[in-house]
Amino acid sequence: MTQAPEIPEATRRRHDREIVALAVPAFGALVAEPLFVMADSAIVGHLGTAQLAGLGVASALLTTAVSVFVFLAYATTAAVARRVGAGDRPGAIRQGMDGIWLALLLGIAVIAVVLPLAPAIVDLFGASTTAAPYATAYLRISSLGIPAMLMVLAATGVLRGLQDTRTPLYVAVGGFIANAALNVGLVYGAGLGIAGSAWGTVIAQCAMATIYLTVVVRGARRHGASLRPDAAGIRASAQAGVPLLVRTLSLRAILMIATAVAARLGDADIAAHQITLSLWSLLAFALDAIAIAGQAIIGRYLGAADTKGARAACRRMVQWGIATGVVLGLLVVAARPLFLPLFTSDPVVKDAALPALLMVALSQPICGIVFVLDGVLMGAGDGPYLAGAMLVTLAVFVPAALLVPALGGGLTALWAAMTLMMTVRMATLWWRSRSGRWLVTGATR
Repeated sequence: MTQAPEIPEATRRRHDREIVALAVPAFGALVAEPLFVMADSAIVGHLGTAQLAGLGVASALLTTAVSVFVFLAYATTAAVARRVGAGDRPGAIRQGMDGIWLALLLGIAVIAVVLPLAPAIVDLFGASTTAAPYATAYLRISSLGIPAMLMVLAATGVLRGLQDTRTPLYVAVGGFIANAALNVGLVYGAGLGIAGSAWGTVIAQCAMATIYLTVVVRGARRHGASLRPDAAGIRASAQAGVPLLVRTLSLRAILMIATAVAARLGDADIAAHQITLSLWSLLAFALDAIAIAGQAIIGRYLGAADTKGARAACRRMVQWGIATGVVLGLLVVAARPLFLPLFTSDPVVKDAALPALLMVALSQPICGIVFVLDGVLMGAGDGPYLAGAMLVTLAVFVPAALLVPALGGGLTALWAAMTLMMTVRMATLWWRSRSGRWLVTGATR
């Protein structure tokens, strides 16, 4: 971080209230998202193994496709928060509408690709001959909901930028309940099978998008903001999202490479890796909630030209990240014997996972700093630096990961490489935060 004097107690308390008010609902919304897939899996699983396998392939493809566009939430949050800080709420909502229009256009483009190419995409990902028809059917139907999914991302960014994380929580929880009810009714009540699960998800996502749009439109009318698409604004939103897209793709590449390396280590290691990665991802939700608070808070301070407040907020959030990381690490150490039996009874898999989970525990304070500073720099609109730093991290991780099987290392060595990756990210983000170059003020960056 940039050098700053000790934060007064009253300022710390104010920052703590802001962080908690934004981070806690954000965490709830983040946790609700993967429950969609879990609910679909639980319902479709009773149809048969082939249907569940088909769902597994299709949902993995959909999750990847949507996660690539997560910049719609991140970039919109930062842009809207800046406008809010500058006292331009109509401009903030107008900026958010540009992000929503961009999401709609991208969603239509994805449908145009997925609908005709669904069988080829499913085949490319190695679905069996029995699972492929179910995967294709689910993918084609669910792709119709991608525009709604992307609009939900952008609208979530709008509300976060407006310092509102409660509404996304309520919508996410309501969407999960609706999705589960629709799936049961359409899969079994209407007898539509796996197609019913896909249609239930589409309907739930469209309903969520409708609710978000209703909230945003009401705000636009209240503040006199235009709802019409603006080519220049949409183009600016896309340009702001490109660096974050590069960052996201680099991170996805790291996770895919790690999984590929684990697969080369043997069946027990890949099984243990999936267990470890699932826990790592769950812990990331808690840390990402603080990062989301950072995006909204930092954007607002910089929009208000309050660099002192931005520095102090950054410093306090880093303290939160470290403390949360320490707590999560201790919980992982304590819960390892209880966590593993939930996933496997194979002693070989357990033996492989135990030391890997210890690496995950030790890395949590580092992860806390990384997630927080990532959110701070996103809130500052420092996307180009984040993209470059992530490419550097990828360049360091790839040889380290590939050396694991070459040198006869096991899963623990692979997760040591993952810890190295997070350490490199921490170093690059910490250096940037100390430089102060991210402290660019104004309604736009």
